[in-house]
Amino acid sequence: MLRTRLLGWFGSGLALVFVLPQAPLIGAASKVQKGEMAGYLLVPHDRVPETYNAGFSLYVAAWPLLEEYPGNRFQTGLFGTWMHAQYDSRPATKLYSDIEGGLGWWRDTRFATETPKFIMGGVALNFSEWANGPGAGKGRDWDQPRGKYGVAQLSPWLLWPPDGLNLEQGTCGELFGYGYLPLPLTKAKSTTAGKDVPTGNNCWTLFLNTGNFKGPVAFFTPYFWSRPTVDDSSLGGMFLDTRPSEPNKALQMETQYVPSVQSTDDKGEIYARVAPTSFPRGPKGESVVVHRVTAYNKKALWDAVKAWFDGGDPASGAIDAQAAAVHSFSGRGGATWRINTPGVPGEERVRLAWSSFATPVALDPVTYGYRWNDQLVTRKDTQDGPLVTLPEYYRLVKDDDKRAEWVVVQAKDVPIETGLAEVRFGRPAENPSGPYVTPDDAESCWKKPGPVAGPFKRLLGDGSTVTYYWYRFADQPALLNADLTDAERERLQTRVEKIHRNWKKDRDYLPPPTIGELADIDPALIVTPPPGLEVGYVPIATRQAVEQ
Repeated sequence: MLRTRLLGWFGSGLALVFVLPQAPLIGAASKVQKGEMAGYLLVPHDRVPETYNAGFSLYVAAWPLLEEYPGNRFQTGLFGTWMHAQYDSRPATKLYSDIEGGLGWWRDTRFATETPKFIMGGVALNFSEWANGPGAGKGRDWDQPRGKYGVAQLSPWLLWPPDGLNLEQGTCGELFGYGYLPLPLTKAKSTTAGKDVPTGNNCWTLFLNTGNFKGPVAFFTPYFWSRPTVDDSSLGGMFLDTRPSEPNKALQMETQYVPSVQSTDDKGEIYARVAPTSFPRGPKGESVVVHRVTAYNKKALWDAVKAWFDGGDPASGAIDAQAAAVHSFSGRGGATWRINTPGVPGEERVRLAWSSFATPVALDPVTYGYRWNDQLVTRKDTQDGPLVTLPEYYRLVKDDDKRAEWVVVQAKDVPIETGLAEVRFGRPAENPSGPYVTPDDAESCWKKPGPVAGPFKRLLGDGSTVTYYWYRFADQPALLNADLTDAERERLQTRVEKIHRNWKKDRDYLPPPTIGELADIDPALIVTPPPGLEVGYVPIATRQAVEQ
């Protein structure tokens, strides 16, 4: 799902469209106009009881949506959700804040390929900050970090690049399992940054279930959520550091930009062509896109971990499926995908005839996907896996009520004078992406107390190289900026050392899927702690760049 990597916000139905340079269209006739396809694919699902308010998990398909990466204007998510705080009644003021991470491509993705990446996507009050992972947040100015210290690294086995978590190149239809559950890693506080406002102890922790890594990865520090209350004490206790989670969430695929072009024939008819857009194809020809959307209560994990930290027996970390409610699908669904038609007043954004070629379906009670009209879609086997490619060509028509719609046409029926057949949606020539670089000041939190080992480097599948160091867990920069005293950080260090000793990366934590195969993370991101640093230390990326 699309996430706030720039200044857009999409879950509320609002969007800021950034007008950025687009690649030239090779061989296109001069009458061809550039446009875009955008919108939502809606996935209705049954509600679960409001008592399942301690996080969620789901499995979503990961695949190359476009045949070729179309440049840095490309912004779309795959299927995902938004997790907001749960309230007893509707707040009197606007309190937009949530966790909305997912798979996708974003305009500020610097090292993009056709394979999606994953970001965490936590949003503080009304976009004042956002946090996409350890060392990744709103903007690139470390003097105004605005969320870049909002996530603390927890796993000693998984390296998180600032550009987003890479999947293995060529992933095509496998399921990526993830979810967020709270862990009682810290203690609730009655003061925040010296002010008389509380900070709760919900450490919302990302758990993954992939083919080569399983378990907790990183967590949002409670201070990330409570920081805005320092300036407005009336908001104390209103965010995810304190509040439980709303279990009944929107589930959608959100697309802001897929390249398209339009042209008019000699009779005045308007035609459009969209960059080749595909969905994964299963063994029966259908597309599985979402599986086992699950909500949890505190018995699923929190209670056992709290008892452990209070002196009880070690918690296994396995999330109790008996304390879960799985949302079911009825097979309903909708689409708001539209093609932008520049220069046609009143018809700038016209809906696609989506239902003519795609039928939403519940493939089983907990699995959602699509069946396809074989007369209109193209089935192909690529080197990465089987895909269904959607229709490329459309004609603008009006129904009996004079409502405009783009209907599918075959390539052979598009008049040659439109020039659409000559268009090539290739990867454009763009300026090289600049590096991500963290502060190098000797007095910064990156240097005092600083790392204990490094630097180390990993070459990733996207062509970038990540430089990283090993930090003592409590001394990582995020925790030095989390409004914790030295004593509080040491107590946190002790708890995390227990987790490192007992929770390994090769066993199930999230309830496993009942269908399909799991996607793999880029193997270069799976790391091994140096000797002596196996417990209580974590890898922290300090630079990501394409090395010459």
